[in-house]
Amino acid sequence: MNQHPDYLLNKINGPEDLKKLDLKQMEKLAEEIRTLILEKDAVEGGHLGPDLGIVEATIAYHYVFNAPKDKIVWDVSHQTYPHKMLTGRALAWLDPDHYEDVTPYSNPDESPYDYYAVGHTSTSIALATGMAKARDLLGEHENIMALIGDGSMTGGLAFEGLNNAAIEKHNLVVVVNDNQWSIDENVGGLVTALKKLRDSNGETEENPFKAMGFDYRYVADGNNIKDMIDAFEAVKDVDHPIVLHINTLKGKGYKPAIDNEEAHHWVMPFDLKDDKTTVPAPEGPTASSIAIDGVIKHINNGEKIMAINAAIPGVFGLDKIKNEYPENYTDVGIAEQESVAFAAGAVKEGAVPVLFENSTFLQRAFDQLSHDVAANDLPVVMMVANGGISGTSKTHLGVFDQVMISNLPNWIYLAPTTLNEEKAMMDWAIKQRKHPVAIKMPSKPVPVGEEVTADFDQIKYQIKPGKKVAILALGDFYELGKKVADKLGATLVNPVSANILDKEALDKLAADNELIITLEDNILDGGFGEKVASYLGTKVKVINYGQKRVYTDQVPLQEIYKENHLTVDQIVEDVEKTL
Repeated sequence: MNQHPDYLLNKINGPEDLKKLDLKQMEKLAEEIRTLILEKDAVEGGHLGPDLGIVEATIAYHYVFNAPKDKIVWDVSHQTYPHKMLTGRALAWLDPDHYEDVTPYSNPDESPYDYYAVGHTSTSIALATGMAKARDLLGEHENIMALIGDGSMTGGLAFEGLNNAAIEKHNLVVVVNDNQWSIDENVGGLVTALKKLRDSNGETEENPFKAMGFDYRYVADGNNIKDMIDAFEAVKDVDHPIVLHINTLKGKGYKPAIDNEEAHHWVMPFDLKDDKTTVPAPEGPTASSIAIDGVIKHINNGEKIMAINAAIPGVFGLDKIKNEYPENYTDVGIAEQESVAFAAGAVKEGAVPVLFENSTFLQRAFDQLSHDVAANDLPVVMMVANGGISGTSKTHLGVFDQVMISNLPNWIYLAPTTLNEEKAMMDWAIKQRKHPVAIKMPSKPVPVGEEVTADFDQIKYQIKPGKKVAILALGDFYELGKKVADKLGATLVNPVSANILDKEALDKLAADNELIITLEDNILDGGFGEKVASYLGTKVKVINYGQKRVYTDQVPLQEIYKENHLTVDQIVEDVEKTL
């Protein structure tokens, strides 16, 4: 039920209703929006700091411009909760029964006010520049705007976009939302440039945007609705490219989010009374803690280890290394391409780089994984987190890393089934200096397991014998394979690697069984199972289980499993029918 029937927001069905409000009412509306963001995030989790900081700018935008004819491209789009509330989707915050009605990122399937499904960073300027050029070609005249955070500005595509935006012949506005923060602290030379602009109220001669050819305006208080309305009215219908630099406060209106920006960029469900998460912390070691402890052990051994990540230390718990071993730590900003090329440079000079990458963001670095690392066969070590089938937004799926990396020459992709196996794989990968090695960190609960002493120079399958059916269960789907094997009395195999086959073991499994099953927590096309099936050919029947090559979008995980026959009962039934 609607928790706030008296809210002004109930009367806002679109920007045309917003335009009827006076300044005092808009300030009340901003308070309502903040309250609703906090209430929903406390229940569901979600992006918090970015949305709290952009409220006034969003209200001002929709007051001044004529969306959806005038177009705004939200970079990353994790700051679009206020935008969604003002464009007909407020019920998804007003009424807890409708919390699931909208996705957490911009989504054209949801609304004509959204132009792209966007969840990765630095793309907005390039997208908006393409839109502006097409508008010119079609003889149209609407306003085109990109809104990009300073964190997103550290990504290479943002610079590429600016380079082309600067020569647009007609209207194009780039709003730089400068809250002095990213997911973590901002890094690099851009921090210096933006600080000089803020400190001089936009007056410094050292203005990188003017140097590129942009007109430039500065707003000292981007959380002041009147100032933002004036700024937007001043740039509306301009006939040239312009940068509007706005200084905002990330987390505005919620003191814990201001005091600790990193922890409140994205939050799990929490208690509004004390700001403490209501999600129990995992007991014992985790895939991340094993990886961090491993890096620290090798640093303390005197090895020249470099832990490298692209702006998401919190995903891995890297703050411990960042704070205690700063010389062994580099955050390159939101720039996955840079992180991989940086690691390639480091390894060539004799260091041992350990890259920490999130599966869904890794696709941004595909060229470097191939051209800089694989083609040069450089022994970079890469820990890949959150790979696997999930119920997240289609912009944040983790089902592509395995297929990307496994099909490049020279890369070895290992998939541990226990935490001790992850530890052993990491130790071996750091010690060997022959090839690049990626390790798919378990994203589902896996046991600690027994100590592992094996090296991985040769991939040898670990086999627990059974009858008639052999189940090759990769990585953290080994636990699923175990349940199926127990029901069928089948052979259970840990294949160890997603892309290097133990052909001797496969030949024996084919000779000893009527059916081979492969299980992988990834898309099937180009995956592990297809490699097995291709090698075995006509020797034995093979059934591959994983996810179909589709984009799921906020679909509950159990639904995805059922759709892909990834439940124990479905697999058992399939096997019994086949036999």
